[in-house]
Amino acid sequence: MSGPLEGVRIIELAGIGPSPFAGMMLADAGADVIRIDRIERSRGSAPDAPHVDLLNRGRRSVAVDLKHPAGVALVLRLVEQADGLMEGFRPGVAERLGLGPDPCLTRNPKLVYGRMTGWGQDGPLAPRAGHDIDYIALAGALEPLGRAGERPVPPLNLVGDFGGGGMLLAYGMVCALLAAGRTGEGQVVDAAMVDGAAALMTMVYMLRQAGAWQDERGTNLLDTGAHFYEVYETSDGRYVAVGAIEPQFYAALLAGLGLEGEELPGQMDRARWPEMKDRFARIFATRTRDEWETVFAGTDACVTPVLGVAEAPVHPHNAARGTFVEVGGVVQPGPAPRFSRTPSAVRRPPPHPGQWADEALADWGVPAEEVTALRESGAVA
Repeated sequence: MSGPLEGVRIIELAGIGPSPFAGMMLADAGADVIRIDRIERSRGSAPDAPHVDLLNRGRRSVAVDLKHPAGVALVLRLVEQADGLMEGFRPGVAERLGLGPDPCLTRNPKLVYGRMTGWGQDGPLAPRAGHDIDYIALAGALEPLGRAGERPVPPLNLVGDFGGGGMLLAYGMVCALLAAGRTGEGQVVDAAMVDGAAALMTMVYMLRQAGAWQDERGTNLLDTGAHFYEVYETSDGRYVAVGAIEPQFYAALLAGLGLEGEELPGQMDRARWPEMKDRFARIFATRTRDEWETVFAGTDACVTPVLGVAEAPVHPHNAARGTFVEVGGVVQPGPAPRFSRTPSAVRRPPPHPGQWADEALADWGVPAEEVTALRESGAVA
């Protein structure tokens, strides 16, 4: 069993960030993703060890000169056998290469053509450059992030590139593949990070509409305004995360902090939140992070240690679930979500540009003599 997408064939025109993340998700779920790398990236590549870019895991790579007519012809030939194609160029670049939606869907009307951009395929900003921080800023997802009276804090590049970008593209590809399977007709998936980041904000818009969200950052239930949804420093300079929202969880939190039975302000008394936050901070500062983990072990107080990147893979819960895996000697997050009958897996480490090209092209029906001719012409590395 090779995952729920076993038998699905995807062409990925190599990009960075969100589009390879989408390719990683599809490959983890069993799709045969062939990555078309730029030919110049293959020069000097030494595949004695796995490539460092974990986002490219699970694929085979063909290094193609997309400015060479024979290179474009090869990709269009692969399109005829593909279920989907993904690209992460600026609008118009794929068209200039001769690999836009029109020629691809002409070759294969069932093709799902996925496009990953920051601003989308249309709109005033469509041709402009940007990065995660810009997309989430315009989506309204950056301004609320941070503490009261301080600047917004970018959440790494998780909200735009990966949550609002790569996951959105992977979801869009699977949706359109299902539709193509029913109707026999392909389509274009326009996945924009600004759209995805905005979609992730839906609950905040709901809370605001209901009068439960204030526009001043750091004053709300989920943005460090509340004393029971906060990060506290411990005596060893580490941190614990507290998320005791429901009354029964809050009661367990108070019990663990030794405050059970005291005359305290109501949990939702916003005016008293700063006072309670100071009190919680003083208590949490009396023990180490690991001591607090022991105090709250087995309870529903919603208190957890804040783990570093090196610590997370060895935490007992993550280890028991296999949340992290080791592939090619590199520890990394494993495939998600889980499937009971068709489990996902990381099938191979990240390829160097052009690595496993002969194997991939043979599986996609390109005879060895044609591959040799393509190499001699300079269209393929």
